[in-house]
Amino acid sequence: MIKCAPPLRICVFCGSGKGNNPIYIKTAENLASEMYKSHVELVYGGGNIGLMGVLADRLLTLGGTVTGVIPKKLVEIEVAHTGLTNMHIVEGMHERKALMTKLSDGFIIMPGGIGTMDEFFEIFTWLQLGYHNKPICLLNSGGYYNKLLEFLNHSVTEGFLSRQQLNNVHIYENATDLISAIIQIIN
Repeated sequence: MIKCAPPLRICVFCGSGKGNNPIYIKTAENLASEMYKSHVELVYGGGNIGLMGVLADRLLTLGGTVTGVIPKKLVEIEVAHTGLTNMHIVEGMHERKALMTKLSDGFIIMPGGIGTMDEFFEIFTWLQLGYHNKPICLLNSGGYYNKLLEFLNHSVTEGFLSRQQLNNVHIYENATDLISAIIQIIN
């Protein structure tokens, strides 16, 4: 019998809001389309609002597989998505991030707010400390992360972050290039 490799599962951290620039919505839709074309499954925060909802809805409409992970407290606040392939309801945010990490082969950080920044920095810290060795990619649509990248480069200059560590974060401007690259990195 031929044994098939399991599908790639990518965790996407993104906003529970849609932002002010329409490019963020378009990017979420494009990312979902590229994931579907490449047979990549989505792991995300489980909400049906904001960029999270746009991403999940588009992938589900195409016939893709979507797994949500959401804390009990946020089920009503973030309006938990009821149409997902799989939904995990957990106790809190730490358990959420730990389970999302366990379920995923890599990470994509889309535009988002403080929650997305928290997820990015925690997953980046875990990579630095050796808790995982999975790729992290920033989807810098519309230049959203330009100022953050400027700050991270400043951290390198000031000696608080090594260039090698920062080079572990891969930056892409569009979903097509990102999905192609993250698949190659994982494989």
